[in-house]
Amino acid sequence: MPLRILVANANTTEAITALCAAAARAAAAPGTEIIPATPRFGPAVISTRVENVIAGHALLELLAEHAGRVEAVVLAVSHDTALEAARQLMPCPVLGMTEAACLVACTVGGRFGLVTLGGVETYRELIGRHGFAVRLSGLEGVAATPQEAVADPGRVEALVGVAVQRLVDGGAEAVVLGGAALAGMASRLPAPVPLLDGMACAVKLAEALAGLNLPRPSAGSLAAPRGRASSGLSPALARLLGG
Repeated sequence: MPLRILVANANTTEAITALCAAAARAAAAPGTEIIPATPRFGPAVISTRVENVIAGHALLELLAEHAGRVEAVVLAVSHDTALEAARQLMPCPVLGMTEAACLVACTVGGRFGLVTLGGVETYRELIGRHGFAVRLSGLEGVAATPQEAVADPGRVEALVGVAVQRLVDGGAEAVVLGGAALAGMASRLPAPVPLLDGMACAVKLAEALAGLNLPRPSAGSLAAPRGRASSGLSPALARLLGG
């Protein structure tokens, strides 16, 4: 039976789902099946804190529909939206693409940088929550939108390449490409240090975790919810909350 990995977008732009699925398939081992999925509601692209919270609900609903049908989940959203909640909810490993890339970056260099599209402060906060702040050398925000990265990848690649070099000049020994719309770009950019694609890193780690077959925690903050009452949620999400 093939290993099934759900690649779950947290926004409703199908082109980004397809981009992430292609990067995931390129990284996956032979026999691993990549299952792309897009939420039924939510923001077109997550660019604000409000949109990220809305997308968290949409993402959990999407994951609940696939619970028990996949062996691992990769969140195709660079904000790692609802990652801890997804890990508590799902009966399989869940990987966030930015956390995965930062983990790998710490194994190939002393300090790493991150380049993204637009503002960087939410990524600074995210890296701090993941516990990597001490290894972060710098952040670079490129003046382009995810929609532009999909429509005109060549132009955005050039901008990202310049930002990567600035991070390297500032001491980065590895660089994370932080953005679902940048999925697959690392293989096309020349760089003097390793470039980490979040989808590729997350898929390889998901395969490893699925192979370890670790038991689901029954204690602590990630123990599965049991007996939680709710109203107005999708039937699948309500069932998982109820245990």
